[in-house]
Amino acid sequence: MTHAGPPTTTGLPSGLVGRQVAGYRLESEIGRGGMAVVYRAKDLRLGRTVAVKLLAPELARNEVFRRRFMHESEAAAAIDHPHIIPVFGAGEHDGILYLAMRYVEGGDLRELIDRDGRLPIERAARLALQIASALDAAHDHDLVHRDVKPGNVLVAAGTDSEHPEHLYLADFGLTKKSLSLSGLTTVGQIVGTLDYAAPEQISGQPLDGRCDQYSLGCVVFEMLAGTPPFRQESDLALLWAHLNDPPPDLREYRPDLSEAVAAVVGRALAKTPGERYDSCLQFVAEVRAAAAPGSWRGGG
Repeated sequence: MTHAGPPTTTGLPSGLVGRQVAGYRLESEIGRGGMAVVYRAKDLRLGRTVAVKLLAPELARNEVFRRRFMHESEAAAAIDHPHIIPVFGAGEHDGILYLAMRYVEGGDLRELIDRDGRLPIERAARLALQIASALDAAHDHDLVHRDVKPGNVLVAAGTDSEHPEHLYLADFGLTKKSLSLSGLTTVGQIVGTLDYAAPEQISGQPLDGRCDQYSLGCVVFEMLAGTPPFRQESDLALLWAHLNDPPPDLREYRPDLSEAVAAVVGRALAKTPGERYDSCLQFVAEVRAAAAPGSWRGGG
């Protein structure tokens, strides 16, 4: 399990195992990124195991970031959805921002794709359906994730053989736009991983839920093809590709898939938000329909 924040060159506190942070006793480090470190912890009030994310100290000192982090954490905590990681608390302790959330036993979608490679269309659609439902629920609450990527999708054991994985979308409270508004990083660092960034994010345009749909389209492409749609030698070339290059034909990687499936994924990757689907769930529904029109049914 990673729960890690976006990669930047920022120092983070270490050696905190055994310490208490706002009612949580830190037990072991389970993930680390440039802007955050995540601990498995014990909720001393309720006795349950949780995950506690501690953000880099300079983030708490930046009032713009601090306000936005608290606002988005509270907004995410207010959404009761089975595929959004439950947030139990957020705040500041001894000059460090923290976020307490459900501890998920397992890995993330990044690890799943790396381990299993190209996924069957039925499995990819089943996983995408869970992510899409979480995103649409957030969008209904006027919350845009802006950093949808495999590393932010946690994978827990499902309920039965028809639902072998249960996904949780994480990291609403620490997003690229938050870092941008705070002025804490350069453009290259803000974006972090560029493989899933929508054109309108790169160009600084106003964002809505359709930017998350583009990112989900990149994730679906990767689940099916084994690689994100755009791979370049440099970040600059990758930025250019997202902004200008048409997405590659999915069938170049998966000739077993239909033209209809490739067309649906291609539409989610349209450069202009208005050319994409009206919702993430509509996108995934079209994938499922194109995979086997009128007959295929999968779990969610």
